[in-house]
Amino acid sequence: MTYQRRLVDDQLDELMAILPAIAIEGAKGVGKTETATGRSAQIYPLDNPTIHAMVDANPELVLQSNSGTTFIDEWQRVPSTWDLVRRAVDKGANPGRFLLAGSASLNQQPTPRGKPLPHSGAGRIVRVMMRPMSLPERGVPTGTVSLSRLLSGERPEIAGSTTITLPDYTNEILTSGFPGIRAALPAARPYLLDSYIDHIVDHDVSEAGQVVRRPTSLLSWLTAYGAATATTASYASLLNAASPGEDAKPSKITAMTYRDLLQRLWVVDPLPAWSPVLASLKHLGQSPKHHLVDPGLAARLVGATADSLISGQGPVRSEGVFLGALFESLSVQTIRSLAQSARAKAFHLRTHGGEREIDLIIQRPDLKIVAFEIKLSSIVRPADIAQLTWLKAQMPDLVLDTVLINTGPEAYRRKDGVAVVPLALLTP
Repeated sequence: MTYQRRLVDDQLDELMAILPAIAIEGAKGVGKTETATGRSAQIYPLDNPTIHAMVDANPELVLQSNSGTTFIDEWQRVPSTWDLVRRAVDKGANPGRFLLAGSASLNQQPTPRGKPLPHSGAGRIVRVMMRPMSLPERGVPTGTVSLSRLLSGERPEIAGSTTITLPDYTNEILTSGFPGIRAALPAARPYLLDSYIDHIVDHDVSEAGQVVRRPTSLLSWLTAYGAATATTASYASLLNAASPGEDAKPSKITAMTYRDLLQRLWVVDPLPAWSPVLASLKHLGQSPKHHLVDPGLAARLVGATADSLISGQGPVRSEGVFLGALFESLSVQTIRSLAQSARAKAFHLRTHGGEREIDLIIQRPDLKIVAFEIKLSSIVRPADIAQLTWLKAQMPDLVLDTVLINTGPEAYRRKDGVAVVPLALLTP
């Protein structure tokens, strides 16, 4: 099978030429192993029991080769390999010498064996995040609007058309961005998504060194989180939604443990709030916006189908139909991956009372931004661009461009300067 090049490959091409050690991080199933394997001469898959036993008994095996790239897959299963790589970097390892991949954050708790956490690797091992496939990586027809050009401040001409419509976006949400699930027969995908979710609850949490006494409670919390996609719902409300009518609800501490655990596994992928350093906006909220690593998981957790989503069924939400939340999550997933290629960071903006809200802020290293509103609509209404024009008026020197992402057929720039871009037309 031909390898599907990923957006992160451009980063790896650049970094491996100048840095000795790179860690590819992300949830299970996003494609880390396939990407790193094609770049490596020696491979240590630590999820293989035989290889794991060998490396666990003698971790310095991973340092034996002096040529080519050594790839340590699922390094967190033998945490000492991270420190060995860090020390090898200190001793002058060559650029491109090590690739590591892991499905649990370095900040996970100590393992049941009581082994200490490895050193952070700061200044030695550079981390690169890999998410499920963005829309441009899924074989969607070539886009025409470059995020890099939007971030350049050039205010580029906006043009292009697409035949991708609402049913196509809905199908992309339900199919998910996990390469292995996308490659399966359509009838098999719901079962594979169910298995992915079950594996998180029954296996991944214990592998990360955590004991969950009530797995059904964790699953209920995860389902409530999925139902709250693209909102800033409080964790107390998520807890109530996960245990309706129960007198003996899990404690707030338990709920926060669930959140932290699932975030360490990169299953929960919240969008942080924007705190503008160079602006005087006041009364901004600090709560993250809830997103799972893939909107297909959220749809599956609540039992959504193409028919139910398009007909407007799903969780009862004051913010609108659930498909709108999932489309926003698909857009955020895609734009985050594109932004990473441009060395930019992603945030959202919301005032404490919710009077003002911007769905997505993409910030350059110099802190200048492009602001995005995301609408499940093929037409543009005045209310759709009101928040963008407000933000531009508040900080004209900081906002490079304003963009409305929608499901329409045409990309163009409005007379007021807002770029209208169908999600399918956005490219790196």
